[in-house]
Amino acid sequence: MTGEAGQAAFITGSSRGIGLAAAIELARSGFSIALNGPVADDELKAAEAAVGALGVPVVAVPGDVSDIVSHDAMLEQAEQAIGPLSTLVNNAGVSVLHRGDPLDVSEESYDRCQAINTKAQFFFCQAWARRVLARDRNDGRFYSIVNVSSSNADAVAEPRAEYCVSKAGAAMVSKVFAVRLGRENIAVYDIRPGLIETGMTKPVSAIYQRRIDEEGLTLMRRLGQPEDVGRVMATLAKGGLPYTTGHVVPVDAGMLIPRF
Repeated sequence: MTGEAGQAAFITGSSRGIGLAAAIELARSGFSIALNGPVADDELKAAEAAVGALGVPVVAVPGDVSDIVSHDAMLEQAEQAIGPLSTLVNNAGVSVLHRGDPLDVSEESYDRCQAINTKAQFFFCQAWARRVLARDRNDGRFYSIVNVSSSNADAVAEPRAEYCVSKAGAAMVSKVFAVRLGRENIAVYDIRPGLIETGMTKPVSAIYQRRIDEEGLTLMRRLGQPEDVGRVMATLAKGGLPYTTGHVVPVDAGMLIPRF
């Protein structure tokens, strides 16, 4: 069974924050939703209930995205519950284990960022694309991958060096798959959130808000909300920017515009 629009989305890292906001926005547009979190905990159950309350089919698919061999099984579980997937949203991500000097970055923290932010994104794109290309897609649906990288794919945050490196790699993942899937009429996008209020940024949100107020760090004088990113992601997944693919879509209130 699929939702009103006939669209069905698998969203990694969607038990909270930006991923959950995207799930809610897509559900409001009639998408069937497969939610993902690392484990089947109360947070994932609450997310499933919140999306289900919007009246669309929803399934929770717990699983560690860094476990590459599990990707196809997770996608299969989703399709068994909500029907053939038309959309993949790669949102799962982690920050550094400890902020600090790049000279002190541990191999453990570096590998963790690479495994979840970059490698998992690449292989989820691969697993989803193989599945989609193996079937007839002459069904009138819009097919897309929406990947999440970061403003740190471009801008260095010295205390989070390994995170920046992983997000630069994630940005290239979107380009690679945009090139490969363009001839299949599948769009791929790279969403780059800026300063968004989430659990990941909570420890430093007050610092950034002060810089926004005092230095004009962002052109719009507020921190972003998960719902801001979720609405942009949903717009892309619905085909709201036709004849586009491979594009970077910053959601950062103009933070990275060069200024004198």
